Amino acid sequence: MAHCIVPAAEEILDKEFAVLDHGFVRLVDYLGSDERIVQSARVSYGSGTKTYRQDKGLISYLLRNDHTSPFEQVNFTFHVKMPIFVARQWIRHRTGRVNEISGRYSVMTDQCYLPDREHINFQSEDNKQGRAEGAVDEALADQVLSLLSEDQKRSYETYQKLLDLGIARELARVDLPLSMYTEWYWQMDLHNLFHFLQLRLDAHAQYEIRAYAQTILEMVRLVCPMATEAFEEHKRGSKTFSSSELDALKCMLKGEGNPLTGRSLELFEQKLS
Repeated sequence: MAHCIVPAAEEILDKEFAVLDHGFVRLVDYLGSDERIVQSARVSYGSGTKTYRQDKGLISYLLRNDHTSPFEQVNFTFHVKMPIFVARQWIRHRTGRVNEISGRYSVMTDQCYLPDREHINFQSEDNKQGRAEGAVDEALADQVLSLLSEDQKRSYETYQKLLDLGIARELARVDLPLSMYTEWYWQMDLHNLFHFLQLRLDAHAQYEIRAYAQTILEMVRLVCPMATEAFEEHKRGSKTFSSSELDALKCMLKGEGNPLTGRSLELFEQKLS
């Protein structure tokens, strides 16, 4: 089978798609497409090319039943510019291959992330790691932005002074803020990329990394529209139920009472809401 070329994907290669205030995502390259997925799956039993409808059905079947290896045949390479605190969440997805700009070799640029006012929130009382819903009032938002901006400016001025004194770049950088932008090339196969997207598009993920995930999702959709549709149907838009939750569903369908109580009932109802 020849190299897969997807016209819609070719149109966006090397184009920067803005994310946050100074960030971007750029699709550098891709290997494979929906066609590669179905061909690699069918090689097991030697079937030839099928119709669009059959290909779509096969991809849906593979994803629904967690047949992952055909999706690993498709790879993406992205050039991403993001705040360091986003990168530190991102890098936890260990199946990606990364080459990041080095503060030992290069002088870091004076670009730091400042959130929009609508994304400045109090700490959530329910979610220990997330924001509460609803932005703070305008006066407090202005105060927050002023504090962040002043601290970013002060940190970079210290960095520049250390460099001017001849201090090594690897040491001068140590006090730079997590809001500073970094860049990397990031490569991942489609199976693991879908896992990344499932986690980082979730409402519980931090807004800033969700913004990058949404941009990447739309790029992946251009390369693999059928696989992306199956992902949204069977993974992103689905819920997993425990054995006791399935028993509760059976009782409810029979018109019987829900046997779950307490925290188990609360979590179950959250899945249904």
